[in-house]
Amino acid sequence: MEPSGTAGPVTADDLAEGVRLVVALLSGAQATAADWDRPAGTLEWSCWETAEHLADDLFSYAAQLGPQSPPVDGFLPLVWRREAPGKPANVVFAQREAGPQGLVQVLEACGALLVAMVRTARPQDRAFHGFGTADAEGSAAMGLVELFAHAQDLALGLGLEWTAPAGISARVLARLFPAAPTDTDPWPTLLWATGRGDLPGRERPAEWRWYSAPRD
Repeated sequence: MEPSGTAGPVTADDLAEGVRLVVALLSGAQATAADWDRPAGTLEWSCWETAEHLADDLFSYAAQLGPQSPPVDGFLPLVWRREAPGKPANVVFAQREAGPQGLVQVLEACGALLVAMVRTARPQDRAFHGFGTADAEGSAAMGLVELFAHAQDLALGLGLEWTAPAGISARVLARLFPAAPTDTDPWPTLLWATGRGDLPGRERPAEWRWYSAPRD
């Protein structure tokens, strides 16, 4: 069940709920029987590649929070590789022979790592990101944007129905998208803010970004 209320910070519980919901979406019989080589919504990546990218994002955000003295001007020196030009650059890949079930297990494990890091991070801990060096709350919010937006991409590609919870979406918008409208439904607004949906009377952003640095 979604944590109650819409106001307040983005929490590890919010992130854990987001991971649970997306894993449940992708673990159903319709999802596992679908063709994961189909494009994920409007992305150029396949559903398989998009889910790997999502797992990799969650792992990377967790790893950035890990060191006692994390890099403040760049990412950890992990080895990133692309399987082909135009494909996502990942550290994390899933074995194709494990099928969609194995891929979703990898996604769930990476999500659990980020949840654990957010729960145990110190207030002063920071994690570099090109959109703003984040604290633990910002890292949780970034993970939720990745989860919810890519769940939308995957739902379109796999023929599933997906709606992110309004309360968590509202908290993510407040933390990462300070210029987003507050008089519209949170989930359609998050889709709009990430270039995936329209809002009446508002032009869809040609380019989008979030602002993950803490706002004092």
